[in-house]
Amino acid sequence: MSPTPPTSSTRRRFLATGLGTALLGSGCQPAPRTDAISGGFTGINQGLGHLLQSPKTWPTPGVTRRTGVLIAGGGVAGLAAARALRLQGMEDFALLELEDEAGGNSRAGLTGGMACPRGAHYLPLPGDDAPEVQDLLEELGLRQRVAGRWVYDERHLCHSPQERLFFNGDWQPGLLPLQDVSAATLAQYQKFSEIVAQLQRQARWRIPASKWPLAPIQQALSAITFDKYLNQQGCTDVHLRWYLDYCCRDDYGAGLATVSAWAGIHYFASRHGFAVPGMEAETSEGLLTWPEGNDWLTRRLAAPLGTRLHTGRVVVRVAQMKHGVEVDCYDAATQTLERWLARRAIVALPVFVAARVVENPSDWLRSSASHTAYAPWLVANIHIKAALHDRPGAPPSWDNVLYGDAQTAPGLGYVDASHQKLQSVPGPTVLTCYRALGDVAAASASAGLAPGVAGRRLLQDQPWHFWRDTLLAELAQPHPDLITKASHIDITRYGHAMAIPTPGLLNKNALQPLLNNHYVLQKSERFALRHESLNFAHSDWAGYSVFEEAFTLGHLAA
Repeated sequence: MSPTPPTSSTRRRFLATGLGTALLGSGCQPAPRTDAISGGFTGINQGLGHLLQSPKTWPTPGVTRRTGVLIAGGGVAGLAAARALRLQGMEDFALLELEDEAGGNSRAGLTGGMACPRGAHYLPLPGDDAPEVQDLLEELGLRQRVAGRWVYDERHLCHSPQERLFFNGDWQPGLLPLQDVSAATLAQYQKFSEIVAQLQRQARWRIPASKWPLAPIQQALSAITFDKYLNQQGCTDVHLRWYLDYCCRDDYGAGLATVSAWAGIHYFASRHGFAVPGMEAETSEGLLTWPEGNDWLTRRLAAPLGTRLHTGRVVVRVAQMKHGVEVDCYDAATQTLERWLARRAIVALPVFVAARVVENPSDWLRSSASHTAYAPWLVANIHIKAALHDRPGAPPSWDNVLYGDAQTAPGLGYVDASHQKLQSVPGPTVLTCYRALGDVAAASASAGLAPGVAGRRLLQDQPWHFWRDTLLAELAQPHPDLITKASHIDITRYGHAMAIPTPGLLNKNALQPLLNNHYVLQKSERFALRHESLNFAHSDWAGYSVFEEAFTLGHLAA
């Protein structure tokens, strides 16, 4: 059930049945024109990132700078590392970031003059296994003690209604298909709920997961695909499997045929379990969100850095020297190389980048990079100039998802960037649409492509108007008037948005022992790591990408 992009013929049928129906449904009136909608690609400087694609001999830098600690990478992990240094009273550090602002996949922008996310858009309320994240939220005033209990600022909690699903022609509350499903489907929901509950009793499922070793049952689950595990358990219902596939694509960038069974179970067991319909426990413990998404958090992490934050820098070389490290980077503004000398460096870069830029990388770093697959993502922000006509059923929600197969609904739906504003009368807004492309390789298995490769090619090769028409066709199913009300579409492309937790990754990958999981390391390895001048921090080292993992790993690296 993993989604694949439509072929040209499938796409023509898709447009005919989706967007075409919406355009022609008004009788003899002329069909609206999609080319009246402006927009383009934004948010990512692909040219800078591609400087590292091919091996290259760089000239000797003409400028040398010094600092105590050098942080390479300004995503959530790098920003967390900078905050941790400041908490220790360490002010002699610098942070290098490739883009024109820090934040990584949690940045935002303006579409039609309205703030909207260009990546991660929410943060679940952290549990006690994530004290570092809890401390951050307390520091930012998002939670405080009231009468001995932790209370979150309601202005930042996601307002109701939170979720709805377009299913069988109508909107229904929640994302689990329920409208007119059979008793057999409900029985499968119950069965999977019991499976999750049993696994929760057998092992501790935590977020962040990278701080603790896997239990034997978790190691076994991490070795097979979620699809295979579900088949073993007799979980074959099409609606159940659609929902589980959606959850995996939403959190991991690829579906149940690609991610490990550990990842599929972790999605539920680490938080609120899997609720059986009718038990009123289907909602999670709550989440924090903002019109600009997690950019609200990263901007506040970056603000205190001042001149210690250096943007437009492409790290091209990291070398351990006798008395510290040398880090060479390309300055996009001056188009020159500069060298940084530091006592230590924190490499908060994706694993595949770290393996390219670290001079003489160790075997474990090369191995980790070779075993890590990445999901490409597309984030589209569609500005609409007036409220959309809505189908019957559940009212407009923060998260709006379409049920369908790989041709009719390959996306992950959309979030309404104005939802937190609680507008009394709906009006202009931005719909932020997400599409994970980590499964596209499944359609090219005969070519031997790894997960994510074909998706990156599609993302790179298709022009903006291809995505404009494809997205409008999909969303025209619940909103036939979208084409007449959309005015502008900004599209952000992430070629390597997140590591995919594929089978075997947590066992093959030497990532877990790298920082704080000393129980895995032999004494000699611990001794060697302690005397190296590099620390590594990125959500890749957890094997999957969520804010809690990236932030905790960055904090611990510092």
